Amino acid sequence: MEVNATTVKELREKTGAGMMDCKKALAETGGSLEKAVDYLRQKGLAAAAKKADRVATDGAVGAYVHPGGKIGVLVELNCETDFVARTNEFQALLKDIAMQVAAANPRFVRREEVSVEELEKERLIYRQQALESGKPEKVVDKIVEGKMERFYSEACLLEQAFIKDPDKKVSDIVNEAIVRLGEKIQLRRFARFHLGEGVVK
Repeated sequence: MEVNATTVKELREKTGAGMMDCKKALAETGGSLEKAVDYLRQKGLAAAAKKADRVATDGAVGAYVHPGGKIGVLVELNCETDFVARTNEFQALLKDIAMQVAAANPRFVRREEVSVEELEKERLIYRQQALESGKPEKVVDKIVEGKMERFYSEACLLEQAFIKDPDKKVSDIVNEAIVRLGEKIQLRRFARFHLGEGVVK
């Protein structure tokens, strides 16, 4: 199958794999970008995946206060060396992520942080909604799984659509930075403060 050069370029930026490996991955997966990323990871060719086992103990804490001073965010972003932590690109990524937290109000960094109890509660709600809307039992599970994916994409920072480029997830932006900077980069935690939040008036 003919592979689109733009898709090859995008796959290279995402994974850091070589041009020919990217072409082959896209040909093998029918041109699907997401499947090609998985293919390269399975073959051990994705640079971001190769760095996943390394330890990121350096980095920086970034802050963002939304104009007007009603919302403030702190983010801890880790990398492997102080050298990378001080680069303009790393600092820009840190600021972008802090702005993302301010705008999109995630509750978790990644889906693994969501408790089993919370997941069960969400599943139960979605199941009830589907059954009450008259959907047949055999399609209810599919509807529930679809809604769970949507829940993750809203509640988990790494799975949210990136505010500056909604075609990409926040995890894609981090992976692209890993490829360009050549180090493991890990989004560790964040805190979001909304003025007056939780105060009973």
